Amino acid sequence: MALVSADTRIAELLTELHQLIKQTQEERSRSEHNLLNIQKTHERMQTENKTSPYYRTKLRGLYTTAKADAEAECSILRHALDKIAEIKSLLEERRIAARMAGVYNDSDPPRKTMRRGVLMTLLQQSAMTLPLWIGKPGESPPPLCGAIPASSDYVAKQGDKVAARVKAVDGDEQWILAEVVSYSHSTNKYEVDDIDEEGKERHTLSRRRIIPLPQWKANPETDPEALFSKDQLVLALYPQTTCFYRALIHTPPPRPQDDYSVLFEDTSYADGYSPPLNVAQRYVVACKENKKK
Repeated sequence: MALVSADTRIAELLTELHQLIKQTQEERSRSEHNLLNIQKTHERMQTENKTSPYYRTKLRGLYTTAKADAEAECSILRHALDKIAEIKSLLEERRIAARMAGVYNDSDPPRKTMRRGVLMTLLQQSAMTLPLWIGKPGESPPPLCGAIPASSDYVAKQGDKVAARVKAVDGDEQWILAEVVSYSHSTNKYEVDDIDEEGKERHTLSRRRIIPLPQWKANPETDPEALFSKDQLVLALYPQTTCFYRALIHTPPPRPQDDYSVLFEDTSYADGYSPPLNVAQRYVVACKENKKK
């Protein structure tokens, strides 16, 4: 029943999203005429080589209108982003409910039957679809945006992906990519599943052994302070694996769609670090241990 109601709500949201996209295009088309007027007015001023009171007054009015048009379009786009976030949340709730009920589909097969290639593709898709934080003018990025850590009282929700420190078969400890199953407020411990189907293990871990992954990408062009800086020590998901390893930031992402370039600690190289490798913002978190091993 819950799955059906989620499907119905998703269908409604998709219809609303479609209407918002149409409104955005209508708003943009309407504002283009005003922007063309601004361009033509500047061209006439250059031709006449003077800035008269008439042109100043006219441009002031045109720019005021352009600003109002841009704010109206921005408002519609933010509304659309809210709809997309709600759709993603409902899809995640549906995935968790289906898994608990033992119902699976092709896009989320049970872990015991998932091929490794499929898992790597899903992790890549998760990184690509991580939403970009778009704040209002003067608004600071929130916790879990890029490099900004979660607040001290934050509790990861069921289904959230985290970096989890677990004991390996050989007794060594390692950071793995895991999914939150539950959190007990009485014991302050998480139950998490190893995301790797080859692990098939459930772990009970204290809060200090869990690092929530970013929920938004940080925009390097508007919020560079929300990114890890060059030479900063981090934990990063090694490409084509589900384990996090210590690394140094080689270069932060230059654009919102770009990855970090990182140098993994690797004793097989003379300087102790691997060549630069790309890792998505989704899978780079602060390292809790500052000393190099």
